[in-house]
Amino acid sequence: MRTLMIAGNWKMNTTPSEAATLVKGMIDGLNQVEGVDKVLCPPFVSLVIVSELVKGTSIRVGAQNMHFEEKGAYTGEVSPLMLSGICQYVILGHSERRQYFSETDEIVNRKVKSALAAGLTPIMCVGERLEENEAGRTTEVVTRQVEEGLRGIDSPGGLIIAYEPVWAIGTGKAATTAQANETTGIIRSTIAELYGKEIAGDMRILYGGSMNAANVAELVQQPEIDGGLVGGASLKASEFVSMVEQAARVSK
Repeated sequence: MRTLMIAGNWKMNTTPSEAATLVKGMIDGLNQVEGVDKVLCPPFVSLVIVSELVKGTSIRVGAQNMHFEEKGAYTGEVSPLMLSGICQYVILGHSERRQYFSETDEIVNRKVKSALAAGLTPIMCVGERLEENEAGRTTEVVTRQVEEGLRGIDSPGGLIIAYEPVWAIGTGKAATTAQANETTGIIRSTIAELYGKEIAGDMRILYGGSMNAANVAELVQQPEIDGGLVGGASLKASEFVSMVEQAARVSK
């Protein structure tokens, strides 16, 4: 059985003091929940603060992005070596990085390789845009993103994939459970072709895109969905705790 994961992507929200307040509002509730992996992904400036606050608990921390080089003249960037020891996970290839910062599949691939080399667990995001979805190209797009994102990687280790249909991110419009489950199944089949059925069966595939306390239980009950990468709902302590609690009930 794959352990469910609920990861909160805070995006470009919360100052360091606000991040501390948010964590303090959810830490007790999250730490009491067993059977679900809980990950908080605050902005870079709050990674150390959040990491210190959750030390000794069952809560883990992730970064929202990183550069593929270990060091160098890349003003404003953060390297995998800087993250190692502070957090355990790193989100890579999020649609907002692809859309606003022109990240390509090749760049995502280089970042995934660097994260794995540094001992970080990538949460690699894939997903189609609205026009691609309406044109019936969902399978084509997510298959390409998975294949290119993992190109040249002999073993993905504990890598996690997050399926986030771009048209559902921050819009309040989530994919239906059937759509989400079908596409995560396509992703798992792609992994099976690349690495075999055993690795595909062990790999966790999350759903993201307007997941919240109202739909989390229905989504994580789907056989191919192993949790969620949560955006806006993760900025509300009580709602995020509720989502983790609901996921835990489903996993029993």
